[in-house]
Amino acid sequence: MSLSIEDIFRQAAGARGGGPLYLQLRRSIEEAVRSGLVGPGEALPSERDIAATAEVSRVTVRKAVQHLVADGILVQRRGSGTFVASQVPRVEQSLSSLTSFTEDMARRGLAAASQWLERGVFDPTNEETVILGLGAGEKVARIARLRIADGNPLAIERASLAATVLPDPGTVGTSLYAKLDETGHRPVRAIQRIAAVSLGREDAQLLDVAPGAASLRIERTTYLPSGRIVELTRSIYRGDAYDFVAELRLQAN
Repeated sequence: MSLSIEDIFRQAAGARGGGPLYLQLRRSIEEAVRSGLVGPGEALPSERDIAATAEVSRVTVRKAVQHLVADGILVQRRGSGTFVASQVPRVEQSLSSLTSFTEDMARRGLAAASQWLERGVFDPTNEETVILGLGAGEKVARIARLRIADGNPLAIERASLAATVLPDPGTVGTSLYAKLDETGHRPVRAIQRIAAVSLGREDAQLLDVAPGAASLRIERTTYLPSGRIVELTRSIYRGDAYDFVAELRLQAN
């Protein structure tokens, strides 16, 4: 006979080991998820029911669940309950080549899509003016997109370019670099800065993960063959979906 999720909690109650109770319960919930007793998108029993079945306090249940939410295994929806988070395939991204999201996904056989968050021409900020080398009175084109692969939101990209380079952001299709290639402005090199950050509520909602979940923030400046900076992009990548890989070579003495 197959076990139910309630059976898992009962077994946990009858086999107390060492360590804090919330860690033992966390392992039991994780086992139920990993074994498929509750699949992606399915709801866990209520906090009260888990506490009664596992014979622990609701405070213990809450602490165990909070840790699993932070790990991206569970997600909480206000007014609805606690659910198993959608599992997305991990994407290995090279830091050695300058390619677009669309090109990266195509190489992996994944269907790339975008949800537009912002697209237009604006007065530049002081930072944009300095980094992009804008002259007096020049405008900046901004595009912001939620990047999606096979239906899973993976990243948020927010890019700024001189309006002389991209006068009509509305003409950008699935790939910004394909558009820049058409006008002879495709970058040939880039500098990237990577930092680990916790997601704020708005970005977490877009990426369908819990607020505070781990993510990678990448700031990229790209250059034309002439050495001019053509693009400033700040992106947020889901920490549970991306592995960034760089090839290193030993420098000869």
